[in-house]
Amino acid sequence: MKSILLSLALVIGLAHAAAAAPQIGAPAPAFSGINTKGETISLADFAGQKVVLEWTNHDCPFVVKHYGSGNMQRTQAALTDAGYVWLTIISSAPGKQGYVSPEKADQLTASRGAYTDHVILDPEGTIGHAYEAKTTPHMFIIDEQQILQYMGAIDSIRSARQSDIPKATNYVLAAYEALNSGEPVAETSTRAYGCSVKYK
Repeated sequence: MKSILLSLALVIGLAHAAAAAPQIGAPAPAFSGINTKGETISLADFAGQKVVLEWTNHDCPFVVKHYGSGNMQRTQAALTDAGYVWLTIISSAPGKQGYVSPEKADQLTASRGAYTDHVILDPEGTIGHAYEAKTTPHMFIIDEQQILQYMGAIDSIRSARQSDIPKATNYVLAAYEALNSGEPVAETSTRAYGCSVKYK
């Protein structure tokens, strides 16, 4: 009897884990987090709007590649100009690479000329684990019905070299263009590349 109960608990646990994992075409995992202004920001706040989630770590060479070249800012500008909400998420734990105070996060946003609506601090990794965010950057696009439409890399060339950017396919822009024209997203899930997220 004990073994049966243990097996049942395992099956239920695995089913719950599978249901909780982010899946293309399924509702995006709900979350709430605190932004750099101390405000609580929830995904539910943006129902009826398209949302982008960007995981970042300012000390990661791959993040430096995309911000130092202006590629991330151009991508942000294109989507936010089209009405998307852009949420930048920092899941680095205290004492780990990329961890910043709210003030430092705002300084980075200003100094890089980033187009982000909110920077959300996730030092416990709660949001990061909900989305199974693995790298910086790691990108997600959520539609007006809060259905996940894209997750993965920002582009197709897995390097830290700025010279590769013009040769790469920007998956985020490609997904945006498809959604904007009412067409299916060609690449809905790609393998993210970059530095590992510095969880606790």
